[in-house]
Order: sequence, then structure tokens, then C-alpha cells
Amino acid sequence: MPSFSTLRIDADPLNPRVARLVLNRPEKLNAINEETPRELRAAVEWANAEASVHVIVVEGAGKGFCGGYDLSIFGGGEGDHPCQQERHPWDPLDDYAYMKRNTEDFMSLWRSPKPTIAKVHGAAVAGGSDIALCCDLLVMADDARIGYMPTRVWGCPTTAMWTFRLGAARAKQMMFTGDTIDGVTAKAWGLANDSVPVDQLETRTRQLADRISGVPRSHLAMHKMVVNQVQLTMGLEQTQNLATLFDGITRHNPEGLWFRRYAQTEGFKAAVAYRDSGQPIPEGDEAREKIRELESKRKPQS
Repeated sequence: MPSFSTLRIDADPLNPRVARLVLNRPEKLNAINEETPRELRAAVEWANAEASVHVIVVEGAGKGFCGGYDLSIFGGGEGDHPCQQERHPWDPLDDYAYMKRNTEDFMSLWRSPKPTIAKVHGAAVAGGSDIALCCDLLVMADDARIGYMPTRVWGCPTTAMWTFRLGAARAKQMMFTGDTIDGVTAKAWGLANDSVPVDQLETRTRQLADRISGVPRSHLAMHKMVVNQVQLTMGLEQTQNLATLFDGITRHNPEGLWFRRYAQTEGFKAAVAYRDSGQPIPEGDEAREKIRELESKRKPQS
């Protein structure tokens, strides 16, 4: 079996037609680091190369599915990362190339000829919701949460799956508010295929995976191709290109830089609490002034 640093994958011992892909950084709430997107794609490719595997279940170890990008890597500190360039003028194409690669890695779940099922407990938020929504099917615990809070400031979901999974009106509600919804609501809205009490989540997911696994691989691949083609015809790839470009802009415009400076000065927990509280986000000239104030606080005193 392949060996990875951020996840593991293996055939289910009770049903070798089911592969279990487990995001495995529980001490970090399975947050996405530099290796996660690449390893996710490699794991999907392994499952697709295994003739016995018919379906892939994606889940998270520990308390939740995935808490999004690891902000200690992508948001904190002073490093000049493609996602947060500050030591030289921002290069949108460097940013786009890096994030587009991550998007394509997550989309390996969507492109996989073998069906993929996201089994969500705890939280599937921010980048974690990208992973969940790239899967074909979504089974959630009733009390699990899914959403993309950084739409309030400092992010745009690069996979752009919300509209294709929810429809325009509810996708706009999620994007405009940055709210999360629980499994019960996700099922009622048609985002999740099912929502059950957390102690029944494994049983329900296994029932679905086992049912699918009895179908010939060729039939599954053809049915998936037909549905995916509808999304492609609706402009999925073009929408993702735009969303990935906009994601970089949200991190480098005055509002995005204000959020990063606030996080660097006050800590990410405080910044996230401000973002999610519903308080108005500083913008434009107000944001620029607050950036100057925060930068002056960060400068060492002589």
C-alpha cells in the first residue's frame, strides 16, 4: 500500500471493493499543508489503478473531516509564499499557478472514474469544504458543519463547487454570509445526500458504499461521465479559473492585507473571531489606515 505523510488509503477489510482514504493530521484537525493536495491526488490515482476497488470513501481522522488550510503555514509568520507574497510586488500568475494546482489536485476526486463519497463528521470548512464538495456524494453527521467562512474576507473557494451543488440562490447565501450549515440543513438543501446521527454515520456510509460497489466499474465510470459532462457544459472549468484568480485577489487587496496584519498582530484566533462575528470588515481607505496602524504595532520599538 502507498505511504503518505498527511493521509492514508487502503482497501476496506470488510469490502475490498471500497477504498478508505483518511485525512490523517488529527492533531491539526486534518488541516491542509503543502503535501496534502499532492498526496490526495496520488491516493486517488492508486485507488483507480486497483482493479478490485469500485468506490472511494474520503473521511477525516480525529475530531473532524478537515478544518481548511493550515494557517500556521499559509497565513501566519512573515514568509513570502506564493499564496501570500509580501516581500516583493504580488505576482498574480505565481499565486494562480500555485492555487490552480491545488484545485486540480482536489478535483482528482471529481475526475476519478470511480465514485467518491465524503463522510463528514465535525467540520468540513474552508479548504476542507473544497475537498468534501469535490466528492460525488456527501454523507454528513447531523451535527457536522460545512461552509466557507473566508468568503467574508481573505478567500474565495477555488473549486467553485457551491453553485453546482446548491444552485445560485443558496450558493449566494453561503458566499455572502460565510456561514456554515449543519448536516440536517445540508440534506434539506440538497447539498448532502444524507444526514444521520454521528453514531450512525459509519453504518450509513458503509451501506451506500457497499451498494455502489456491486455495480461494474465500467457502468459507474460511464454514469459519472454523463453527469460530470453536464457540469462541464455549464462552465465548471471556466468558473474555477475565475474563482482561483479571485482567491488571490482577496488575499492581496486592502481588505485581505488588513486581515493578515490583524492576524499577525492579534493572533489568528482573534482575527477569525472578528471575521465571523458579523462586524463590518474594514475596506478601502479605512483598511489601508488600519494596516498602517497594525504594522506600526508590529515594528520593534527602539
